[in-house]
Amino acid sequence: MAEKRISDRDYLFLSAMLKAREANMLGAERMDRMLAAPSYEEAAKLLADCGYEDLSAADMSGVDEALNRRRSAAFAEIASTTPDPAPLDVFRIKYDYHNIKVLVKGEAAAADMERLFSDCGRVPPEKLREAYNEEDYRFLPARMAEAMRLGRATLARTANPQLADIEIDSVYFIEMGELAASCENEFLTGYVRTLADSANLRAAVRCVRMGRDQDFILGALVPGGSLSPERLAQAAAAGGEALAAAFTASPLKSAAELGAEAMHGGDMTAFELSCDNGVAAYLSRAKTRPFGVEPVALYLALLESEITAVRMILTGRLAGIEPEVIRERLRDVNA
Repeated sequence: MAEKRISDRDYLFLSAMLKAREANMLGAERMDRMLAAPSYEEAAKLLADCGYEDLSAADMSGVDEALNRRRSAAFAEIASTTPDPAPLDVFRIKYDYHNIKVLVKGEAAAADMERLFSDCGRVPPEKLREAYNEEDYRFLPARMAEAMRLGRATLARTANPQLADIEIDSVYFIEMGELAASCENEFLTGYVRTLADSANLRAAVRCVRMGRDQDFILGALVPGGSLSPERLAQAAAAGGEALAAAFTASPLKSAAELGAEAMHGGDMTAFELSCDNGVAAYLSRAKTRPFGVEPVALYLALLESEITAVRMILTGRLAGIEPEVIRERLRDVNA
């Protein structure tokens, strides 16, 4: 491997800053306190200790807006101090592709869905909207331009936005893998491989539950995992034992075993939670590296898990869902 452009020493300040932030994150104990709080208002007030704005009077839309602001502020802070934007971009890129999907779905529904835009990506949403509406992709990153073209063409050909999503996701995983490779850090490239494996494992299990054949499964998978789409589609079509065996040496081993059960009517919630926890287990390896890209990746992943947990708890409490039901759906936020 070529010598890294950025040394671990260049990350000293950022790593120390993020370690301090990590110590004040939500954690399992605070999550339990939020779930045990007598009311939504009391649950929301507990977030103040983690630096969140006051959400005690927020409705569901207000919760989403506040959490998006928190993510945006964290990304902006890291962007201002990182010696290399590529590791951050590995995490920001999904919001670019989310916004492309919003544009495609808006066209499919003949409706304005721009309220669903995220400003956490690398390209401002308004620039994406302009490129999409004018079919002028010259000023976009090449992969994003490719995803827009494919998504739009698939929608025009099939009138099926879900098929367009699959095409967009394929390009997303390719570009995310390229970004990770540009960092010349094996931990980060392994993280992206694990994300692709998780996405493919979920897709394969869902397809089998729907009674789809091997060719259909193959079409639903994305590139970039440790298992090729061809091998995974073959294993899924062969049955649960073959699927579980394919992930024996993977952080997703337990998830694959639950997926083998879910393929034939088992608990999908437990399976999907195990997929999330398998990715978290991979990320936990970053704790052995106090400086460099690894602490940045770990913090960003923990931030995403925390925001997801906060959203699930607060919107669940607002909807009157029992705390135990919410707890069952929460992933492990302590990677």
